[in-house]
Amino acid sequence: MAIQELGYVRNDAARQLRAGFNPAVGMIVLDARNPYFTDVAAGAEQHLMHLGRPLLLSNSSQQSDRESMYLNLFEQQRVAGILIAPVGNVLPRLRKLQKHGIPVVVIDRKTGADELSSVSVDDERGGWLAANHLIAQGGQRIAVIGGPHVLRQVQHRLRGAQQRARQDPKITVEYVPTEAMDASSGRTATEDLLNRSARERPDAIFAANDLVALGALQTLARARVGVPDDMLLIGYDDIEFAANATIPITSIRQPSAEMGQHAAHLLQLAIQDPNSPIHHKVFQPELVERESTGRPRLHANGDKPW
Repeated sequence: MAIQELGYVRNDAARQLRAGFNPAVGMIVLDARNPYFTDVAAGAEQHLMHLGRPLLLSNSSQQSDRESMYLNLFEQQRVAGILIAPVGNVLPRLRKLQKHGIPVVVIDRKTGADELSSVSVDDERGGWLAANHLIAQGGQRIAVIGGPHVLRQVQHRLRGAQQRARQDPKITVEYVPTEAMDASSGRTATEDLLNRSARERPDAIFAANDLVALGALQTLARARVGVPDDMLLIGYDDIEFAANATIPITSIRQPSAEMGQHAAHLLQLAIQDPNSPIHHKVFQPELVERESTGRPRLHANGDKPW
């Protein structure tokens, strides 16, 4: 055929723009390097593919300007809907998109808004579980490291840890912010903690996600600080790398793939019927215990060895 000989490829994008219809769904995640968000996206893609909807995945890298750029792009392409794990206070923009006919479902944050459906995890409960486990294992000075405070997930995980600490006057929780939620930030923050005097150092680290926890573990290993004997360590997300680390890391598990699937389901309902009810699905986190928080050995005087 002449079409095959000429290598003609139909321009579906132009055709869809003329028709005012694009079957694709746009998705913006906070950090595509984090396997947690990869699993969320995979869950969403699996559900959407069964519906004949391709997923256009983009990465904000925890930067508001990149997030805004991708929202503009998806609006210009007239996607059928948007899934987003937001960086900051982007809800007013998302409400406008929805009013203009592009339904939105927020992932990894409960919106508390009547206009936008959301799928999230109870991060305050997750922070409480993490702190409670560290305290049960003998931790008293807990450092919560990782992430700019502007991220709601970080705020809620920290708040949960602080709520648990207030139940015991002997327990302290210190927040150590980082510029990003990655292994490099975990290494740097932990180096700063180890540069303190022995009495000022924490005896437990609650990393805001598992990538930060992996970075912390690397620094502790180089400094020959025993985990868990000298320092308890817990992460968040329960990515595969946490279980396969040199010292397997205790973590707070989120049902990532299930969250992606449910978010895609809610978005499809809104695409089919713009007047469909708003839903807020909140999953519960789960503590997964591993070697990084095994019960520490105390010296005769009750002090941790350094």
